[in-house]
Amino acid sequence: MRVEMTPAGGGTAALRKAATDFEAMAIGQLLEPIFDTVDTAHGLFGGGDAEKTWKPMLVAEFGKHIAAHGGLGLAAPILAAMIRMQEAKTPTAVKP
Repeated sequence: MRVEMTPAGGGTAALRKAATDFEAMAIGQLLEPIFDTVDTAHGLFGGGDAEKTWKPMLVAEFGKHIAAHGGLGLAAPILAAMIRMQEAKTPTAVKP
């Protein structure tokens, strides 16, 4: 019989959050070039140092929002891989 051991820090819920966070980061990285091509310097409220400061945060939040609402389907296979890796490290206990 196999004893189910959960990873430190919250078990499967922590792994699910890590997988979703990774997907959000990946989506943000995919969105970044799209936002870099938009020329806002000539608009009424665009350009400047403030935009350079806040744009990466905006892109990251878009990534988090997209991942939280279904994403691109990356979180599920990442979660499965993380669980497999965790199970490979977890010793099995044999019931006497």
